Amino acid sequence: MSVRPCLPWPDKRLRTAAEPVAEITEEVRSIWQDMVDTMEAMPGVGLAAPQIGVMLRLAVVDASETRGQAVLMANPEIIEASGVFREHEEASPNLPGVSAKLKRPRGVAVRFLNAQGMVDRRDFVGLWATSMQHQIDHLNGRMYFDRLSKVKRDMLLRRARKLA
Repeated sequence: MSVRPCLPWPDKRLRTAAEPVAEITEEVRSIWQDMVDTMEAMPGVGLAAPQIGVMLRLAVVDASETRGQAVLMANPEIIEASGVFREHEEASPNLPGVSAKLKRPRGVAVRFLNAQGMVDRRDFVGLWATSMQHQIDHLNGRMYFDRLSKVKRDMLLRRARKLA
């Protein structure tokens, strides 16, 4: 398939909620493959379709050490979250060169349509859970830095502008 370019911040599509996927088609499978290729090329541990300009609720996550374990999801939603939090440095290819430490639930349960078009439910912990939450934020038109205080967010965006 192919590596697709990531939209540069502040493209409006990064602030727009993605549309639900009605069914898993060959077109959806092709987009997923491009997303995996793009994620691997970054390299990253997840990617949401709006990051590459596709306004559908599609996400891929692969936080495995060996790679090649990507979970392909349509319409993912968090149905349970741990009360225990984990801190992790997050970044986005849409705003390269900057990152921030965020605290998110250490574990989440996610319901989604899988590659066979069936409703699936999976539990994710650690980096898998962090990436899952990060991708769902993208599907809802949110960026990771929206979770920072106004002061920290403004500093991060200033730093990003200087790098650009």
